[in-house]
Amino acid sequence: MPDHRYQVQGTVYLVGAGPGDPDLITVRGLRLLRQADVILYDRLAARELLREAKPGARLIDVGKRAGRPSTPQEEIHRLLVLHARRGRTVVRLKGGDPFVFGRGGEEREACKRAAIACEVVPGVSSAVAAPGAAGIPVTHRQVSRHFAVITARSNGKGASLDYRALAAIDTLVFLMGRGRLKQICRGLIEAGRPPDTPAAIVERATTPDQRSLVATLSDLPLQADDNAISTPAVIVVGEVAAMAPQRALRQALQATA
Repeated sequence: MPDHRYQVQGTVYLVGAGPGDPDLITVRGLRLLRQADVILYDRLAARELLREAKPGARLIDVGKRAGRPSTPQEEIHRLLVLHARRGRTVVRLKGGDPFVFGRGGEEREACKRAAIACEVVPGVSSAVAAPGAAGIPVTHRQVSRHFAVITARSNGKGASLDYRALAAIDTLVFLMGRGRLKQICRGLIEAGRPPDTPAAIVERATTPDQRSLVATLSDLPLQADDNAISTPAVIVVGEVAAMAPQRALRQALQATA
């Protein structure tokens, strides 16, 4: 049996898979994916990317699913360290960008504590890719000078969103917010955002199943329900939402009729 005490440790790469379209992974990310001995992948990473793995590479599904049994984050940390200590090249394939609500910072810290080399390979975040794919610029001269990216999920400590602070920002992009769409829209209106503010929701952005819907802030929850908009979805609030091409929106709605 090989003596692992004298084996060179491997490296962990936190690779952003992009927003959904497998072509949107970076060149470096794809190269590392093809070299990896072990790939731990998320639910939101395009499955087509797994076909790029070399023969014999071990593929481990560690995706988290709302309301279903999921791999605990501590177990993901353990697997990253375990395989790297055995001299393997490990790719942690994460949807979007590893450092945008992807817990990539925690995974890098786990590697650091274990003295494992870890490199972050940035990816295209759905925070900008989803609005862009729907024809919505998150910034636009004289319309949107700034934007904020917010996770709609709880931080586990019961803290709620500061809607009063958010209402003052030109463009808001909410990730993981489909299940809280009604609360988000109501909270912003109660904080002073006009009910007729343009708002959009983009489902499965950059994939063949992408659908977009634009309405007012007050009407978006009902419109999303009526058109069966599901996850993953990105919510955009602000005047820029009205800039989405109307022809594309009509086509999306007709597809659900």
